Amino acid sequence: MINADSGSYKEIFSISLPLVISTGSTTLMHFTDRIFLSWYSEEALAAGLPGGISNFALLCLFLGPASYVSTFVAQYYGAKQYERIGPIVWQGAWFALVAGLCLMSVIPFALPIFQLINHPGNLPQLEASYFRILCFGYVFSLLASVFSSFFIGLGRTKEVMIVNVSCTGLNIILDYAWIFGKWGLPRCGIEGAAYATNVAIVLSAFIFMALYFRKENRLKYNALKAYKLVPKLLWRLLRYGLPNGMQLLLDIAAFTLFVLLVGRLGAVELAASNIAFNINTIAFMPMIGFGIAASTLVGQYLGRNQPEIAARCVNRIFAITITYMSIIALSYIFTPDLYIKIYGSKENPQILAEIQKLSRTLLLFVALFSFFDSLNVIFCSAIRGAGDTRFIMWVSLISSAFLVIIPTYLSCVVYKTSIFIPWSFFTFYVAFVGIVFLFRYRGGKWKKMRVIEMPPTSIQFIPTEGAKSKASV
Repeated sequence: MINADSGSYKEIFSISLPLVISTGSTTLMHFTDRIFLSWYSEEALAAGLPGGISNFALLCLFLGPASYVSTFVAQYYGAKQYERIGPIVWQGAWFALVAGLCLMSVIPFALPIFQLINHPGNLPQLEASYFRILCFGYVFSLLASVFSSFFIGLGRTKEVMIVNVSCTGLNIILDYAWIFGKWGLPRCGIEGAAYATNVAIVLSAFIFMALYFRKENRLKYNALKAYKLVPKLLWRLLRYGLPNGMQLLLDIAAFTLFVLLVGRLGAVELAASNIAFNINTIAFMPMIGFGIAASTLVGQYLGRNQPEIAARCVNRIFAITITYMSIIALSYIFTPDLYIKIYGSKENPQILAEIQKLSRTLLLFVALFSFFDSLNVIFCSAIRGAGDTRFIMWVSLISSAFLVIIPTYLSCVVYKTSIFIPWSFFTFYVAFVGIVFLFRYRGGKWKKMRVIEMPPTSIQFIPTEGAKSKASV
């Protein structure tokens, strides 16, 4: 937090570690979810990732403004404009309610969407069922993001950790019970996994709201009285948050289309890709925790007009994450079975053996792009914390279209090549965006950017591409 030594490792870890544990708990939730589905059937495993990632892809555009509340909170907190924190949280909450309800309108179209992808056998029905149930949690997912962003922006990440870890534990228990029909609950298979996820999401949203409305927050941050809709402030949030959401949408859309198109090569290729990506979340999701911490610290120190300390924090966080990712990548290369063997049921040992053999090779690709993932996450998060969201959006648009979507379509649908061709393009894509964000960060333009209204005596700042600073709203 700001009261710790400026830019010290103590400060970094005080914010980062709870977020790492929090995102790690999310990783554990998805990991055990896939394991339970693999024990249930190969079909359920193959359907789980396309159905789940499609649901998340649809959420991404709206999750951008909801989660970007944390950047506003961080910069207001750093600038000691505490009275502005409550209003920005409320703008995010109103947006979450409307956006979540609108998103639920896609529920009737779930089956036609997955039938269009044309996965073999019963997969479209399973994917659509999983997707449809998860859609009912949209409102609560967005609300949980908004109110947790309040605590993240302040650097109070222990509260976020406690809520997320607790809800993850509940999700895992309900997953097992609802998938396999234990402890009085019906045996629902992949639908049970979706029910469990929704229960955990609803609970987390209500807990974060209860914590937000505590007396200390009402008094210091105007948490309750600032409930009114303020169009100018909402527009400011959307102006920066929507490009943030678009970037997330583009990345997830590219990833989703990659998974769906790889499925056209066969069920074994799809299942092996699912396993490789699920294993990668072990490394990737905790690193997201460091990325969120980088964004928070950049926001707080830019609010205080101390960009050099912000840069010190980012550089130290990158040193931590690159060391971590290197260790994980080596484990993928030398001990792949440590991860792979826990997947799969014993109903069809021959198919399972094929899936596991292919998964070992795909983990080599994962190990290769893990290094560049650290560049991507940390330096993208750093400039995002300043407000450079439009640049991030354009990089994602160009790279996802020309390095993932088009090459994957050609290799999987038109030419039906080996699975290693689309995976090679995906690896190059991760490397490319990581290097681009590194150079953008080193250029230093982000140091003069702000998303909040700054006092006239402050340094002149550069809003994101083409945006003009506005007076206090």
